[in-house]
Amino acid sequence: MACGSRSRTNEMVDEYEKLVDSANKYGTLLEVVQVLTDLKLTIKRAYISSDGEWFMDVFHVVDQDGNKLYDCQVIDRIEQSLGAGSLSFRGPPERAVAVEAEAEEAQTTIELVGRDRPGLLSEVFAVLADLRCNVVASEVWTHDGRVAALVHVTDADTLGAIEDPARLDTARRLLRHVLRGSSRDKKAARAAVSARVVEHAPRRLHQMMRADRSARRDGEGEGEGDGERERGGAGMPVVAVEDCAERGYTLVNVRCRDRAKLLFDTVCTLTDMQYVVFHGTVIAEGSEAYQEYYIRHLDDRAASSGEERERLRRGLEAAIQRRYTEGLRLELCCEDRVGLLSDVTRVFREHGLSVTHAEVGTRGARAANVFYVVDASSGEPVQAQAVAAVRAEIGEQLLFVREHQDAAAAAANGTRSTVAGGRRSLGNMIRSRSEKFLYNLGLIRSCS
Repeated sequence: MACGSRSRTNEMVDEYEKLVDSANKYGTLLEVVQVLTDLKLTIKRAYISSDGEWFMDVFHVVDQDGNKLYDCQVIDRIEQSLGAGSLSFRGPPERAVAVEAEAEEAQTTIELVGRDRPGLLSEVFAVLADLRCNVVASEVWTHDGRVAALVHVTDADTLGAIEDPARLDTARRLLRHVLRGSSRDKKAARAAVSARVVEHAPRRLHQMMRADRSARRDGEGEGEGDGERERGGAGMPVVAVEDCAERGYTLVNVRCRDRAKLLFDTVCTLTDMQYVVFHGTVIAEGSEAYQEYYIRHLDDRAASSGEERERLRRGLEAAIQRRYTEGLRLELCCEDRVGLLSDVTRVFREHGLSVTHAEVGTRGARAANVFYVVDASSGEPVQAQAVAAVRAEIGEQLLFVREHQDAAAAAANGTRSTVAGGRRSLGNMIRSRSEKFLYNLGLIRSCS
């Protein structure tokens, strides 16, 4: 496929502008956003335009510290990933779970979905340690009382993939039992073991939690996110999905607290729900993020029914919410060993801490793990005494407390205020910017 990309730095602003134009295909926008996200770049603004056969996207990005990109190696990586003749995704230089690509084929992947509860992660890792499974990488999300996890393991003795069918079946059976807990509902938990390598952990976790939400909605008549809505949780995203009949599109407006990887989560959800973004504008220059998309279904029709638009709205809301990390951020850096995670999460449990989010990785013989924890009994922030006790037991030189920026932003931001008025002004503001941009590209005749 012939395609090209162009980029330039603008000395007048502290941003790196990445302009990508290419022959369009389904999923291309997600590939581009995935590359930028996995390079740990922050997208401050984006303008998206496509006529169905060709697309042109402009991204204004900074590094994770908010600085202009002066690192030529990072810029070269962008060019290599999105360069001429290569818009098919070739993978980021660093996996989100920090596993060397050449070692992936020697791993076994475990997928877990179930009801969240305090101490669950400790039980899961204890089962794996007892089965002599060494966890080399894992990512764990929790939201609305549910948990989803991707766990990559190797045989602790051979350091290769686990190939014994009986052993794999035992692991699946025991993990499903742990996930079900006291529930008698066989559909309440799912454990799957596979030799297939997961190409992108966050996208797979979104898919797992969305499938779980759909299954629970069909079985219980309740969709994911209802519990948070009923509690009136702060920071609820405002998502509006409207029929734009005069243009043959479905119009999606999103307003929410800004955070890392937000654009990836919304574009990933639209793509996996089989929608194509034809035009869009993204603004994330303060504490809030604003996104507007003109979309159609993969079969080139708009979401004409109210039921379909509501399903899309709920899907986007859930995708945004499930990646807001709650709790105190703890970072563990030490020598890796079999059973390390079982021991660490057991200490968390014994001191009344519950893990809401985890990113586990290994780099050579070193473990580099991140945990977000809350008080297990109340869900509130953990007490300083509990944190001190945990650090004393694990090792103060191994376990560190880091500032959690999302929590500070959430406290300062009142997203839910003036929803209706804010939605209208948001739509007008973004629409005027996006139409002016499309007019300048010559893709529409008037921007009035």
